Amino acid sequence: MANSSAKIAVADIVALRELTGAGMMSAKAALEEAGGDQDKAVAILRKKGEASAAKRSDRATEAGLIDAYIHNGSIGVLIEVNCETDFVARTDDFKTLVHDLAMHVAAHDPQYLTPDEVPDDVIEREKAIYIEEAGDKPAEIAAKMIAGKLDKYLASLCLLQQPYLKDDKLTVEAYIKQLIAKLGENITVRRFVRYQLGD
Repeated sequence: MANSSAKIAVADIVALRELTGAGMMSAKAALEEAGGDQDKAVAILRKKGEASAAKRSDRATEAGLIDAYIHNGSIGVLIEVNCETDFVARTDDFKTLVHDLAMHVAAHDPQYLTPDEVPDDVIEREKAIYIEEAGDKPAEIAAKMIAGKLDKYLASLCLLQQPYLKDDKLTVEAYIKQLIAKLGENITVRRFVRYQLGD
């Protein structure tokens, strides 16, 4: 267990705060718990942020923003992201999130928000390809291979499961959870649409 009484430099607390968006006291506590190790402190704050976000996930989100992003005149995106209050919707953090998500949709072309929205016929068609690829492998190995490929395919199609445009170590969903923890409100992506010239 890390020595929580270890002296933590103010510069380290400020650096961690800038990196994660956590409050000063939370950053200090995480660094103390991690024995001064920045990477461990980031992991601690991420876990706490996800736990905090989970507690807020059932709160109604009736405020928010709609944002538009046009890329080189050939790709256009409209996205609606909701939060609980107009106060949070007007913050720079929230506005930046919404715009970054619009840019992400332009770059990564998700087809659905979550795997639950993917139609059964799309899943069955893809699964049939993986079953054929598995050939005569033993049933247990084939089942794991098919499930793994299907999970990867669904993640590539769904916005919340895609690696986030500005930090590919996080999914879009994990990034949103970090902001939920920072802003103290539930945040949900309600809908998006992407247009590509000629499609």
